Amino acid sequence: MDNIFWVVPISGIIGLFFAFLISKNIMKQEEGTPEIKKIMKAIQQGADAFLKREIKTIFIFLVLFAGLMATVLSPLLALAFIIGATFSMTAGYVGMKIATRANGRTTYAAAKYGSGKALDIAFSGGAVMGIIEASLGILGASLILIYLILSNYFTDPLMKLEVISGYALGASFIALFARVGGGIFTKAADVGADLVGKIEAGIPEDDPRNPAVIADNVGDNVGDIAGMGADLYESYVGAINAAAILGFTLVGEKGLFFPFLIATIGLFASLLGIIYIKVMANRQKAYVAQVLRNGTLLSSFLTAIGVFFLSRHFLQDLNPFYATISGLVAGVLIGLISEYYTSKKPVENIAFSSTTGSATTIISGIAVGMESTFATILVLVGGIMVSYSVAGLWGIGLAGVGMLSTLGISLSVDAYGPIADNASGIAEMTHQGAKVREITSSLDTFGNTTAAMGKGFAIGSATLTALALFVAFSTWAKLDGINMLKPEVISGALIGAMLPFLFSSLSLKAVGTAATHMVQEVRRQFKEIEGLLEGKAEPDNARCVDIATRVALREMILPSLIMVGAPFATAFLFGKEALGGMLIGATLSGSLLAIFMSNAGGAWDNAKKLIEHGKYGGKGSDAHKAAVVGDTVGDPFKDTAGPSINILIKLMAVISLVFLPIFFK
Repeated sequence: MDNIFWVVPISGIIGLFFAFLISKNIMKQEEGTPEIKKIMKAIQQGADAFLKREIKTIFIFLVLFAGLMATVLSPLLALAFIIGATFSMTAGYVGMKIATRANGRTTYAAAKYGSGKALDIAFSGGAVMGIIEASLGILGASLILIYLILSNYFTDPLMKLEVISGYALGASFIALFARVGGGIFTKAADVGADLVGKIEAGIPEDDPRNPAVIADNVGDNVGDIAGMGADLYESYVGAINAAAILGFTLVGEKGLFFPFLIATIGLFASLLGIIYIKVMANRQKAYVAQVLRNGTLLSSFLTAIGVFFLSRHFLQDLNPFYATISGLVAGVLIGLISEYYTSKKPVENIAFSSTTGSATTIISGIAVGMESTFATILVLVGGIMVSYSVAGLWGIGLAGVGMLSTLGISLSVDAYGPIADNASGIAEMTHQGAKVREITSSLDTFGNTTAAMGKGFAIGSATLTALALFVAFSTWAKLDGINMLKPEVISGALIGAMLPFLFSSLSLKAVGTAATHMVQEVRRQFKEIEGLLEGKAEPDNARCVDIATRVALREMILPSLIMVGAPFATAFLFGKEALGGMLIGATLSGSLLAIFMSNAGGAWDNAKKLIEHGKYGGKGSDAHKAAVVGDTVGDPFKDTAGPSINILIKLMAVISLVFLPIFFK
């Protein structure tokens, strides 16, 4: 084995140490007033309670699935599956724990030191998640690969790569439950808080009298931090896995190592970008967007330079560099497209539509979401065509790795958003002064934009990852082509195209069910707890957290089982070629549906915030009430159903890849 490959696991360890130092620095910051500590502790306890119960639920399915893999495939493959799942759970849990400790500290920093220090703490909290996800991703996969290369467990090199796919499947398995369960939780709480608090009771957002507010803040952490982290972790290891398989099959041993080395370069570039943001946060206090964007672009630029020299000296060929950069550029462009559709003129148009009622608000948001698919898909097509033209099928896999190579900083910026949102809520609930609320609100406003950019990036990376996994599946299954004229193939494609819609329907119904329970509970407390609306009594926050937890964990099971079972059913009923058709159908329709829902939801959310800042009548106006309805529809679009489709298309592809031996038989 080339000695250069040892750099990969060592870089993962360095990244974990870097995350530890940032975590330690966050914990040294002042927690704030007793009121801030009280709210922060309630959010911590709620998030801990949900994740612990979710992990217990996942553990049952994890053991059953690992037992199936050990029985029908190999015990080592099952072990790799468990390691991938464990690393993903660990990254999400640790990242969420730090995030729930950074939010109150951000609020207090805004009060005592100003926007620069507040930005530094909020971003640092997100950086812990980003660094841990990237570091554990390459550490686990590279250590497994090193063991397989040095051992004689398998003589067939393809079986060794199959075990790496098992690691990716473990990450996918956790992402499935984390994204779906967390998404249902967060939107049930959010919808319940908005409908009863804002519309019926007429009280502000994040008002401490609303018993669903703490559950809403908990949901930001378990859905938008732990859930998003699991989603991108899955894409990350899935993309590396697919590119490694294709590289070994088409190029040889250096092709196997090359994707891991790209990820290593991206990790170090991300660390430098994070350092840049932390340094500049206290110097450019008024330019939050500029600081975060420049840090991301710096990491991308450094990655491009590193991959250029790696491709030139390690492979003596620049074509893999061009393929990798096509994905990196596509990822940046997709983020900018999402930023446009969720913060610029489209949002202004939706806000204006709210002046004529809820119906026009919803119509405008749907139109914006649909329109946003056009530019996003063109960018993806461009990335695919460029990467294929310079490096063939392997180039598509490298484009996926390139897009995700700077996961460390991309996820850091994305995870910053929910922390800033929590900090703004804590400032409201603890009755901070107008200046403090203005600072936390400005951090939160840009956090909404970074979240929308992160979701666009996640969808783009999911599409490229799923496509790369499909190419790897086709290569291993010896499918020279898929004949769409065959009835079983077109049937498989139609089934695949239908699955994202069925899955989205189940996810939205789950949010509706959970939100109904939440609305009823909030109404009950307002009615039965004497003096609650007058601010003379405390709400039962724990009851709302418990309701969201129980319903979310129950409702996530059916859509999750459908996702896992669909590839098996299609393969056994119609054959491996029909399975290929199903994967293509699911990837195409799923990508479009996810883009539509994510950007429509983000646009509705920011249109509401635009009105709340004084446009078209401001808070309490008829336009504001219509915008709240639009945001309520958009919440499960952008935070539950849309992002969960990312998991759908990737999980089905990696299941097909891992269980190829069964499908062949």
